[in-house]
Amino acid sequence: MDAFIRFTNQTQGRDRLFRATQYTCMLLRYLLEPKAGKKKVVMKLKKLESSVSTGRKSNLNRVIYFICDTILWVRSVGLTSGINKEKWRTRAAHHYCFSLLLSLVRDLYEISLQMKRVTRDRAKKEKSASQDSLGYSVADEETEWLQSFLLLLFRSLKQHPPLLLDTVKNLCDILNPLDQLGIYKSNPGIIGLGGLVSSIAGMITVAYPQMKLKTR
Repeated sequence: MDAFIRFTNQTQGRDRLFRATQYTCMLLRYLLEPKAGKKKVVMKLKKLESSVSTGRKSNLNRVIYFICDTILWVRSVGLTSGINKEKWRTRAAHHYCFSLLLSLVRDLYEISLQMKRVTRDRAKKEKSASQDSLGYSVADEETEWLQSFLLLLFRSLKQHPPLLLDTVKNLCDILNPLDQLGIYKSNPGIIGLGGLVSSIAGMITVAYPQMKLKTR
């Protein structure tokens, strides 16, 4: 209980909790909509999702996206009517998508560095264990390169949990703007599940700061 209180006392902690609730509502709404007799529950989930989303407006991390999203919020609550909702929604999605793409590029760069370290360390171990490399075959490398690459990727991410967490979070986050921009269409279920996974990953980094990826 003390850990939960410390977590919710942090601004980022509350934001991650609200975000997880928001995407859980989206996922549940998608699963219940096709079922008969669930109309009232779906409407309640939709209202809760909207309320939680409103509560997150002052906690968004990306400034430009925050501005666009706040303008949309002003329009949605009826404070003004002279705002093109679709135009600002698209603009917000563009900035959010660009921000996430930059984060993924950083993740890929960090992954490549980690893979090089793992390869170098493994080569040193194999060299110290045996100097005999006669059994090596170029044909073997050509037929098993994908398996070797995936194994190397797995080992690299396993040795660097913060990098794995950050990569998964950004991959899940980008589903929403890609769908809004029509680049890669998803459904509310997939977006809700991705948002929930991303929120859980974010909550882990708040609860355990050592799991947050250190930027160079």
